[in-house]
Amino acid sequence: MNEGRSSNGPTHRSWLERLSHVLLGEPKDREQLIELLRDAQQRRLLDSDALAMIEGVMQVSEMQVRDIMVPRAQMVVIEHDTGLQDILPIITESEHSRFPVIVESRDEVIGILLAKDLLGYFVPGRHSAFNVRDILRPAVFIPEGKRLNVLLKEFRANRNHMAIVVDEYGGVAGLVTIEDVLEQIVGEIEDEHDIDEESFIKKHSESNYTVKALTPIEDFNNYFGSDFSDAEFDTIGGLVVHSFSRVPRRGESLTIGRFRFKVLHADNRRVHLLQVSMVAREDESESRGDKSALVREDESELSSTASEAEHYSERK
Repeated sequence: MNEGRSSNGPTHRSWLERLSHVLLGEPKDREQLIELLRDAQQRRLLDSDALAMIEGVMQVSEMQVRDIMVPRAQMVVIEHDTGLQDILPIITESEHSRFPVIVESRDEVIGILLAKDLLGYFVPGRHSAFNVRDILRPAVFIPEGKRLNVLLKEFRANRNHMAIVVDEYGGVAGLVTIEDVLEQIVGEIEDEHDIDEESFIKKHSESNYTVKALTPIEDFNNYFGSDFSDAEFDTIGGLVVHSFSRVPRRGESLTIGRFRFKVLHADNRRVHLLQVSMVAREDESESRGDKSALVREDESELSSTASEAEHYSERK
């Protein structure tokens, strides 16, 4: 009896496997594979995080650098002849750790400056010896059509964290970091901008805040004394996306009433993190006297003036 059961067991299981294979079949294309994975998630064979990562990996293999890069005009750069005291405000304001160094224009990137490499110049006696060219790291240049999965492999092999993206004419089109690529797979990666998980709003100064896009509009109103309506949208991110009429890219900004919203983190599906600053009273009055009025910046104006103006004001 026992031998009969043990001999029938494997045969019975293999018969079920063959039957399920006939009924389900193998996926013929990517769409069918994704459907099978989603079905597995619904049957709790995969958790939602694992499914999202698998879909992210599959998406990365189809995406190109131009899909996620920081556009040229939104790059925070440092000029090659900038002094140490002028570099510090740029670093503290942007809160980045790597900066392209340029000569005259953004098309002439001569290297990458790491903020940590400046620490040695704060030793007594070394301040006067500072020259940004002495501590530059080599810049890596890549075409904007490069596949993200290939770029990720190169980042890992060469231990680079940033690459300068060039267009077909050799001009600088933007930059991309290893974090930008990884976030397409695993979602948002916490960094120096991010807020504690249990809070939605982080105050940096009286006029500068970091706000999660998932912040309920009611909580935003209570914190800032604003009166945005939550009848149509539940979150401040929903309000911002609606104001753009699309999902904005990182670095884009707009003004609604007395608040200026700048996108710090976003992917091709949704906004994750916003920088919120207060608009000057005279600017607020120009927005037709309505707190909910939108002053949207034209993209061409954003591309040509936004980062240049910020950099100029910092150096002044």
